[in-house]
Amino acid sequence: MILISDEDLERFLREDVPYGDLTTRSLGLNGRRARISFRAGAEMVAACPEEAGRLLRRLGCGVEDSLASGARVAAGTLLLAGEGPAEAAFAAWKVAQTLMEYASGIATAAAGIVAAARAVQPGVVVACTRKACPGTRAVAVKAILAGGAVPHRLGLSDTLLLFPEHLAVLADQPLEAAIARLKAACPEKKVVVEVTSVAAAEAAARHGADVVQLEKFPPDQVAEVVRRLAGTTALVAAAGGVNAGNAAAYAAAGARILVTSAPYAARPLDVKVAFQPGAPS
Repeated sequence: MILISDEDLERFLREDVPYGDLTTRSLGLNGRRARISFRAGAEMVAACPEEAGRLLRRLGCGVEDSLASGARVAAGTLLLAGEGPAEAAFAAWKVAQTLMEYASGIATAAAGIVAAARAVQPGVVVACTRKACPGTRAVAVKAILAGGAVPHRLGLSDTLLLFPEHLAVLADQPLEAAIARLKAACPEKKVVVEVTSVAAAEAAARHGADVVQLEKFPPDQVAEVVRRLAGTTALVAAAGGVNAGNAAAYAAAGARILVTSAPYAARPLDVKVAFQPGAPS
């Protein structure tokens, strides 16, 4: 379970409703009750209806129906419904709707890449980078997981990824020494080495890289690296420019891992909202 904190939800609400809802207050809706429902406006992989429900509850509404993130739904499917004070339902409306629209767009895009790749190579893993919009990582991670992808790395604190830029600063240390140092310092972690040439990929595998990450290699070069590393234990990850349109080609080339940021650029998917009078309290 990915925890999107109460503090994050509170931040979302304060951004949109810093001092109450002027329109609702001016219409005299305080004291009335309302029912609010959210439905998929298109076929999608739903993401974050749980958090949308928490937003409603946080403002004083009850939640009657909520789908789970990862549900694949048709247009018109009920994602979430709740009832409570009208001012609470209106305050939660756009925050909850927009959260589900953006998250479901990411989840659906991730699912498309996973489906395209696994149609060719069932065991391939689609791993999404940390390049989500700053401040939205928890939502982004929950969304890509809902779509069947996994996080490439959640941040700089959890994985070892040796870039050419590190080696540029470590000019006095060869690649072999850098890999050995990482393995000695963090023996429980896999060492990923990003490379930009076939020769560098071979060198990384030869010196003990657990994963060789190919930056912006076309599929035919990925296939060449896979062929050359066949006698090693290194896994091959293709990174840079991977999307739903070329994921199958990269999977067919033999990459075991497809590293992508593409889902984060997906357009939000429409979530339709309807209001009705609520039952008298």
